[in-house]
Amino acid sequence: MNYQGSAKELLESTNISIGDTIKVIKKDISYEGMLLDRAEDADDKHLVLKMDSGYNIGIEISEASLELIKKGEKPKIELAALDIEKDMEKPDISIISTGGTVASIIDYKTGAVHPAFTADDLLRANPELLDQANIKGKAIFNILSENMKPEYWVKAAHSIADEINNGADGVVVAHGTDTMHYTAAALSFILESPVPVVLTGAQRSSDRPSSDAFLNLINSVAAAKSDMAEVMVCMHATNDDSACLLHQGTKVRKMHTSRRDTFRSINTQPLARIENGRMEILDAEKTYKKRGSFELKVNDNIEPNVAFIKSFPGIETDIIDYHLDKGVKGILLEGTGLGHCPDHMVPALERATDSNVPVVMTSQCMYGKINMNVYSTGRRLLNAGVIPGGDMLPETAFVKLIWALGQSDKLEEVKNIMLTNIAGEMEEKSSLDHFLL
Repeated sequence: MNYQGSAKELLESTNISIGDTIKVIKKDISYEGMLLDRAEDADDKHLVLKMDSGYNIGIEISEASLELIKKGEKPKIELAALDIEKDMEKPDISIISTGGTVASIIDYKTGAVHPAFTADDLLRANPELLDQANIKGKAIFNILSENMKPEYWVKAAHSIADEINNGADGVVVAHGTDTMHYTAAALSFILESPVPVVLTGAQRSSDRPSSDAFLNLINSVAAAKSDMAEVMVCMHATNDDSACLLHQGTKVRKMHTSRRDTFRSINTQPLARIENGRMEILDAEKTYKKRGSFELKVNDNIEPNVAFIKSFPGIETDIIDYHLDKGVKGILLEGTGLGHCPDHMVPALERATDSNVPVVMTSQCMYGKINMNVYSTGRRLLNAGVIPGGDMLPETAFVKLIWALGQSDKLEEVKNIMLTNIAGEMEEKSSLDHFLL
């Protein structure tokens, strides 16, 4: 039982359990229904009932008395295994979950939720997937995406590699949207894959009529069948349910808290548009890794001890000194404009490079390319050893620095890695064409 505190004490004192049919009496009104469980982080001041009408209601327990009408069992879903024969004419697509589930099974009669993530769960919720591929599903984490860690990127990469080694023709990774672009960037550096790897998620949960989960998932499977052996993000193209866009994993960012088309390609255009399972390449001249052109490789050495610092008016050098004194191995600096921070920061940044700690500069502007040769501050920063990040997104550069430090602990070698376009993270020229697309 997830009821806590006062609510738990009230239920225990009346010998009432989850699944019992009860009456809650408050002054001159009463409510009758089945007692449902609550979330682990819910308060202890309310009970939740499933009414005969099918609606759930929350009732404040102050000045309430309970009456047991009928004992019951905790709601659960009994799911028989599906007997689906593999179609040898269709590709095999693996779907990996890192948290929550794309295909929660909800029983609206009882309010029970089946949270397991298996191929059967996916196909019960999205039987249309069988029209496209043979589906295999598994969960590797059950975390909210804000709790993602660099070491989880490595585990995810190895799980993807296992699926490919076991015959997957493509892999879809179901991921929370808040940090999806970090994971997409990390997998882009860690993995060399002969098949597509597609990250997707949902801004609105599967049980809501406005959920974007289904369209994102089914178009991600279509992308996983494609010829693009890239790490990509597949999410809504617009705020309605018309199509999805396929973004390069190192050039995409979540740009809105709640819109379904929150993910946008930055400083470039998306790789493709997918509608009704059909893919349209958006830039015929853009090169991408093709299916089967690379052997599977996992470059999984990383150094997570990297500081991510945003420059702001009034920032003090203490923040750099603090991280250096704590033994940080690298610093990603999100500077202003063309790649700047206040002049008084320069000695602390010199101390960092003198201590073999690489400092990489990106811009808070998101769009455009930094150029630290234009103004005197930028030139001083370059002379202090700060590494220019080109047009890399700050999050992508942060992830790349973590990966680069895993490849070498020598400052010059790390600098060379950061200045080299490895996974499409850097455009050769700054373009004005893709602003706020």
